[in-house]
Amino acid sequence: MKLILPSLVLLSAISACNNPQKKEMKPMKWPDAKAPIAEIIPHNRIIHGDTVADNYYWMIDYFKKGPDSTKVVDYLKAENSYLDTMMKSTDAFQSDLFKEMKGRIKEKDESVPVLKNGYFYYTKTEDGKQYFKYCRKKGSLTAPEEVLLDVDEMAKGHAYYSASGFSISPDNKLLAFGVDKVSRRQYTINIKNLETGEIYKDAITNTQGAVAWANDNKTFFYTSKNPVTLLSEKIKKHQLGADAKTDVVVYDEKDNTNYIGVGKSKNDKYIFISSAGTLTNEFRMIDADHPESAFKVFSPRSKDVLYDVLPVDGKFYITTNWNAKNFRLMECPLNNTSKENWKEVIPNRNDVLLESGEEFKDFLVLSERKNGLREIHVLKNDGSDYYLKFDEPVYAAGIGANPEYNSKTLRYSYTSLVTPSSTYDYDLEKKDKKLMKQQEVLGGYDAKDYVSERVFATAKDGTKIPIALVYKKGLDKNGKAPLLLYAYGSYGSSTDATFSSPRLSLLNRGFVFAIANIRGGEEMGRQWYEDGKLMKKKNTFTDFISAGEYLVDQKFTSKNHLYAHGGSAGGLLMGAVANMAPDLWNGIIADVPFVDVVNTMLDESIPLTTNEFDEWGNPKKKDAYDYMKSYSPYENVEKKAYPNMLVTTGLHDSQVQYFEPAKWVAKLRATKTDKNVLLLKTNMEFGHGGASGRFDYLKDVSLRWAFLCALEGIEK
Repeated sequence: MKLILPSLVLLSAISACNNPQKKEMKPMKWPDAKAPIAEIIPHNRIIHGDTVADNYYWMIDYFKKGPDSTKVVDYLKAENSYLDTMMKSTDAFQSDLFKEMKGRIKEKDESVPVLKNGYFYYTKTEDGKQYFKYCRKKGSLTAPEEVLLDVDEMAKGHAYYSASGFSISPDNKLLAFGVDKVSRRQYTINIKNLETGEIYKDAITNTQGAVAWANDNKTFFYTSKNPVTLLSEKIKKHQLGADAKTDVVVYDEKDNTNYIGVGKSKNDKYIFISSAGTLTNEFRMIDADHPESAFKVFSPRSKDVLYDVLPVDGKFYITTNWNAKNFRLMECPLNNTSKENWKEVIPNRNDVLLESGEEFKDFLVLSERKNGLREIHVLKNDGSDYYLKFDEPVYAAGIGANPEYNSKTLRYSYTSLVTPSSTYDYDLEKKDKKLMKQQEVLGGYDAKDYVSERVFATAKDGTKIPIALVYKKGLDKNGKAPLLLYAYGSYGSSTDATFSSPRLSLLNRGFVFAIANIRGGEEMGRQWYEDGKLMKKKNTFTDFISAGEYLVDQKFTSKNHLYAHGGSAGGLLMGAVANMAPDLWNGIIADVPFVDVVNTMLDESIPLTTNEFDEWGNPKKKDAYDYMKSYSPYENVEKKAYPNMLVTTGLHDSQVQYFEPAKWVAKLRATKTDKNVLLLKTNMEFGHGGASGRFDYLKDVSLRWAFLCALEGIEK
């Protein structure tokens, strides 16, 4: 009853304001507070004969450890104080939202166990605890429980704590794991003896956080990062008990546009090193039984060729875009692995994107995408094949954790805008599925109370843009409903229609939520991505604007009630559409936005810059510079009216540095002509992903939802 009663009270309160569009509500009256005004310190950028004044360049000094570091922090704190003042009247509402969203979460819970090498591994959470415990049981789920890591205990005293990269040695006796206490994705690798409980002194700093064990149980490989640029630069080999300073470099990446990593094959026979850019990649490999061996190239990198390797008994499967825009499936013998020896198994298909594969001893399972939706394709060793069936018009399905090579069971996930996250085990021989777990939403959630649909907007060039929508049943399509439109649209990352319990707090207050699958993602195939990057990047922005205009035209909402949300590269999207179509949105939320594109891409000391050239272009080349400058949000702030805006960042962000959103907000304040609200929230303790605890992030969501509700006049 302790969990149910508060939820019933909240649902009762929500029902009273279930459809705010049925009565006109007035936006919140904002306090008459004075916004911070950032100091102007002229700085000129001169390149390609073009001189640009950057009055807020000094804000980089905290990152660069320059003379104005203290001034930067003081400015960010002043912006936080201003936000607190402006949002003060929503404090109680934010608190209620937090309790409401937290109240839907089952606090004491367990993940579905995964079998690997004779042990079942899982995580469990406990009432009131922010983190989790990593556990296992030997041989059977009825066996005694071993708590391998108590992350709740480990995280005590830390504002941020991330433990990841869990990797068990082949003899099941040692656990390698990575820890990040700052949120800059610089992990320290630790080794724990699972028989004695001892944490070894083999602490290796400044890594990606994961290891690949050799089969001798004493050697592992890991990825070392550049401490300044945070680029993954070297693969090193470590022997237990040795000083990390003596670790041997087994691979040194010379191309600073590539990301590198190291991992072990599912059948435990090989260690692979991957080096990958946006357009080209390469694998190296050794026998996991012989860690002393030199790595050999699987197939040499070739311009604009991407491939992935799936080792099975007697051969390798390869997924590749070599002469195949949407990728095809190939195979090759174990001793002749260069692409000249690849034999086609499944050809390129114009209407199907081959995304990835999961190998088993007797099966190969492919993740494919058709018409924007993911499909799971099973190939048997006898040459037959079939697809799993999914019934909803818009959904998200994916291959889950399947570490056991000899298994005949496929673990996969399924969710939709109305279906909570679900984990299934699928018998690959009998072709039947078993629901292992569905996310429990406390408080009486019923999917039948909500409607999900899929529509298509038409872009400026006639391209059809998929939009997935969800809203409370009974919506009046009269243009009065508030609508939040979300998108990402970069790196070929596809945004699927997944369930979110925090989102219910918007839907229950009459909001419509929509996802636009704009170009720059890969939902509609590889060409969809290529048409939204480099010199075609503006398609991403115009697609999103077309989606917003369509939703207004179809009376899902109106300009006075339309809101946009995106983060990181999706924050670039927010900045661009704010400049290009400022009158279309009543409000915009830009989380950790990549908005100072030209300046960041010109500075190779900024983390990840060189890795991004294939995505955005290199502005040291004039054509790329001119195009980038024409859309970069910071460059294109103009003297005109802008929507209400909430911008967030993290002081320790390693992906998009804090100074990008800070400079953007400062320039907007000094330039825009409207009296709309502009707020900047800097998390002084965290980085790109926000808070690490499983409840703390809801405070950020509460702020976002309260901002939107304030603009709609929704007070509870």
